[in-house]
Amino acid sequence: MTKFDAITHKILQALSQDGRISNIDLAERVGLSPSACLRRVQELERSGVISGYRAVFNPAALGIGVIAYVTVGLSQHTKASQSAFEAAMQPVQEVRECHNITGTVEYLLRVEAADLAAYKLFHTETLGALPMVANIVTFIVMGSPKDERG
Repeated sequence: MTKFDAITHKILQALSQDGRISNIDLAERVGLSPSACLRRVQELERSGVISGYRAVFNPAALGIGVIAYVTVGLSQHTKASQSAFEAAMQPVQEVRECHNITGTVEYLLRVEAADLAAYKLFHTETLGALPMVANIVTFIVMGSPKDERG
């Protein structure tokens, strides 16, 4: 899809807020007929603009009491080191996101843990045990006044 007009932006905004909205309600919200709205949504899906739908969970209801962003610097700046670190993060339940970034460190992680003791265990036994990790800096989330992750 090459054209992103105001209606397409409205569709994307509405779907980002409620991915389960009915086509009839979505069409009404954006000012289209249901058939025209459905065609647009299907084209957004077909072209890869919409790559999927997912549920958003309440961390507290899942027993998650600590959310942290963690920067990780590697001791060697090699492809092998990066590949090994990325492979090590894949099975780790606490790591919800792992991003290779630019700057003074190689990675930014989003980590969720039950409590501070569980985070410390992850920090020590998982990250701290990896031979390619040179430094770890943790930022504990105290609140999230805006969070638009889907």
